Amino acid sequence: MTITTQLPLGAESMAERAYQVLRDRLIMMDIAPGDPINEAQLVAELGIGRTPLREALKRLEVDHLVQSYPRRGTFASRVDITELADITEVRQALEPLAAAKAATLRGGSARAGIQATLKAVQQLSGENLRRTLMENDLEVHRLIYQAAGNHHLEQTLIRLDNLATRIWCMALDRLPSIDEHIGEHVALLQAILDGHAQRAQELAREHIVHFEKSVRSVL
Repeated sequence: MTITTQLPLGAESMAERAYQVLRDRLIMMDIAPGDPINEAQLVAELGIGRTPLREALKRLEVDHLVQSYPRRGTFASRVDITELADITEVRQALEPLAAAKAATLRGGSARAGIQATLKAVQQLSGENLRRTLMENDLEVHRLIYQAAGNHHLEQTLIRLDNLATRIWCMALDRLPSIDEHIGEHVALLQAILDGHAQRAQELAREHIVHFEKSVRSVL
């Protein structure tokens, strides 16, 4: 007998949509750490069934963005700033690899997206809303991971970047300026588009180190 775990036709795309919406709300803390996940409300709001929603929640639990408890329900995970060092350690190893691969491919399938995002980054400044800056940061990193052309590397780095961004959210209002952070994105994206793998690798490593130092300085 063959056992299948596939969702009903159409449910898989709904589960993916629910996953993406909830993931970004959790990262940006629209759903605060420790808050319960109201399944009934989300089913009505997103216009989906409970099955795709629960599939999305299973994925989010693997991503360490939610936690489920028997007979209590599902809650947004707490932000553990002590994890920053461990997250940074892995990102320092993998982010430069992704950037170098992306540069070797000159952006690959994400080249058009990187070009558009580079233009958007160049127009940003510390005067922009912090939320806009953070959303742009997520977009930059996700495009680089996609451009690397390695699905496993991409998915691993997305999960790590999501966790790092939640920690960043905790510190963002205390950071004096993030203009330098924006400038680092400009140089990194340009190196990728120009095909300078070694420079992209070095810039990515410096970016991760600088990120951890800036966050630690205000925690």
